[in-house]
Amino acid sequence: MHIRRDDTVEVIAGDDKGVRAKVLSVDAGHGRAIVEGVNRVYKHLRRSRKNPQGGRLEIEAPVKLSNLLVVCHKCDKAVRVGKRKDEGGKKFRVCRKCGADLGEL
Repeated sequence: MHIRRDDTVEVIAGDDKGVRAKVLSVDAGHGRAIVEGVNRVYKHLRRSRKNPQGGRLEIEAPVKLSNLLVVCHKCDKAVRVGKRKDEGGKKFRVCRKCGADLGEL
């Protein structure tokens, strides 16, 4: 998985194109992620004892992973992610533009 929770990503397609935000959660099985402040939708709430006023709640909907790119902290650009092994056999995510380490796999 090239995108993980707490990564900073940039949206490359859709209504929120160009927005940089933090990933809140990733659903690898469906290939989607919830990104903070991106793809906001309204959930309409019926009146109840718990919510006597009713109304609309604005929440983030999932975004396809193919519409997101990880932002490299070193070169500050949206980049594709490569993989590399170190001498001990650990796998790391690597920036394809500058070669910076983006965290362990």
